[in-house]
Amino acid sequence: MTDHAPASSSRRHFLQSSAAVAAGAGLLNLSAISANAYLGNDDTIKVGLVGCGGRGRGAAEQALRTKGNVKLVAMGDVFPDHIKSAHDGLSSVFKSQPGRVDVAPENLHVGFDAYQKVIDSGVDLVILASPPGFRPQHFAAAVKAKKHVFMEKPVAVDAVGVRTMLEAVEESKKQNLKVGVGLQRHHQLPYLEALKRLRDGELGDIIAMRCYWNQAGVWDPRKTREQCSGEMEYQLRNWYYYTWLSGDHICEQHIHNIDVCNWWKGGYPVRAQGMGGRQIRTDKKYGEIYDHHAVEFEFDDGTRMFSYCRHQPNTWNSVSEHLSGSKGELHCDGRNASIAYRNGGQWKYSGPHPDPYQVEHDDLFTAIRENKEYNEGANGAMSSMTAVLGRMATYSGKVVEMKDALNSNINLLPEKLAWDAMPKSLPNAEGAYMIAAPGVTKVL
Repeated sequence: MTDHAPASSSRRHFLQSSAAVAAGAGLLNLSAISANAYLGNDDTIKVGLVGCGGRGRGAAEQALRTKGNVKLVAMGDVFPDHIKSAHDGLSSVFKSQPGRVDVAPENLHVGFDAYQKVIDSGVDLVILASPPGFRPQHFAAAVKAKKHVFMEKPVAVDAVGVRTMLEAVEESKKQNLKVGVGLQRHHQLPYLEALKRLRDGELGDIIAMRCYWNQAGVWDPRKTREQCSGEMEYQLRNWYYYTWLSGDHICEQHIHNIDVCNWWKGGYPVRAQGMGGRQIRTDKKYGEIYDHHAVEFEFDDGTRMFSYCRHQPNTWNSVSEHLSGSKGELHCDGRNASIAYRNGGQWKYSGPHPDPYQVEHDDLFTAIRENKEYNEGANGAMSSMTAVLGRMATYSGKVVEMKDALNSNINLLPEKLAWDAMPKSLPNAEGAYMIAAPGVTKVL
């Protein structure tokens, strides 16, 4: 993994892309084409947004706030109301800079193929912020078209998707593409300072780690069946509650904390076992995901990471990461980082707090402009896979080896993506979905 500290922005040195490259990229030897170039003859970075929900709009806003010439020129989503809401909102935010949002009507793309139309619309960078289940397909297409990418986490919801991501990441490196992943703690100063102290040996040997995302939950399902055209729209409108779209909240949300522990350890677990279920959030409107997971991950040297996430109101809340070392205890919870040394000493981060969601975009755009090596894709894929491994363990109740999990051929994505197509997970006559049952559900 590469740790990217905040960097200042400057104008980019670039090479012109020829018309032949733009028109016939699929027919050429991609490894021979440099991707450190803008499309066109100026230094404007043209951005396309795929997935125009709340996080997509937020990521686009942060991209447009980076230094230098940058503008949004294309948008795509399966729902036209998402596009309108995001376009209206961004136009309002940047009303004093109207050139930042410059999307022609013909570049507002709707449908399951909207991602490809955005990619093909002359952009330099694509923001991928649709539900995570689509991420591998979208990222592979962006890399094939030689586009820089910022993509939200997680980057996959099953092993098939992770393998697609890892293959595309390798191709992106050959093309010198810059790839950012929305694991913003890698750009957050308290975490970077704590990591430096860990790497400098101040905490000694790592004994164990634990991490939490315990909260009341996220948004309730937004649409009823009666408000939707069919099963596909119903699940897409309420995507968080379906494993093929979100990966369950251990993947979609708790990945942040799991990723921090992987970062601290400098690697990924080799196996996991755990337990979980639906105890509070049991109404059929909550689809098929669990409301709690508890996982013990094991690394190759025997170090354990204890992972807990919960969506249950009126319970103890914590979004934090902790490391026990032979010389001290490290605690992080977003803005705060501290160490209690075993010799009695203390350290607490007291520096500035720039918004890490903005800094991750600043760092990515600086890397594009200055043609710096920058690719967070592999770590994004493997931290996503760690969360998938945890879900496999809780859904099955078994000890699951990473090597077996990563080689799984269970593909959660529907065979066909269309409004009249059916997801693989369907409700019974009462509208309830089959819930994973430990000891029964097969995950490999």
